[in-house]
Amino acid sequence: MILAAGRGERLRPLTDTCPKPLVEVGGKALIDHWLDRLAEAGCRRVVVNPCWLGERIVAHLEQQRRSAMELLFSPEPAPGLETAGGVRQALPLLDAASFLVVNADVYCPLDLAAFVRRACRQLEAGFLAHLLLVPNPAHHPGGDFALGGDAMVYPEAVDARGEPLTFAGIGFYRAELFQPLPAGARAPLAPLLRAAMHAGKVSGERHDGLWVDVGTPERLESLRRQLSAAGKERTL
Repeated sequence: MILAAGRGERLRPLTDTCPKPLVEVGGKALIDHWLDRLAEAGCRRVVVNPCWLGERIVAHLEQQRRSAMELLFSPEPAPGLETAGGVRQALPLLDAASFLVVNADVYCPLDLAAFVRRACRQLEAGFLAHLLLVPNPAHHPGGDFALGGDAMVYPEAVDARGEPLTFAGIGFYRAELFQPLPAGARAPLAPLLRAAMHAGKVSGERHDGLWVDVGTPERLESLRRQLSAAGKERTL
């Protein structure tokens, strides 16, 4: 599932007329980078939850359909159902016991197939979620959770048993984590994850490669410059 419901308040006025998943970096929309990576990883079904300017997201993706990939939409009413609520509503479309969820507004050239293989092993061992965590960026120095040497994720970034890191907005989940939520209700993801962490049911791994939460004009322009420079280097 690609989460695409956000309003993109911090990217205004750009997102007043362009939904955040369609903001371009590296020559294509953020959401198209994810679709390409998912196709390369062998994904056969993708669910997208349009909300703000959702008709533009649907129209764009209808033109970008991959022949080997089924693309389904789980539209949300304004202002959206938040992450956990959006996933809960999409469960019938996902139609799977476990699945990958990524934020459309994150840029991360991750090897998704390898991540899913590692995540599947953790879920087979009894975990409800496997999260990708990254070093704390300057705009989020305190982090979100703590990653222990045992690959367990702890609910507080200051937990002495682990290293404070930031949740990358990329995770692999069991459907049963979301099933107790009421369908159609707004629900954030963090409280759900923290409850599962207290029960010892969340694992994770650290990613030290490129990762950008494209949440502000400054971060957007920085990423564009970085990708442009990398492209020029490859052509030399």
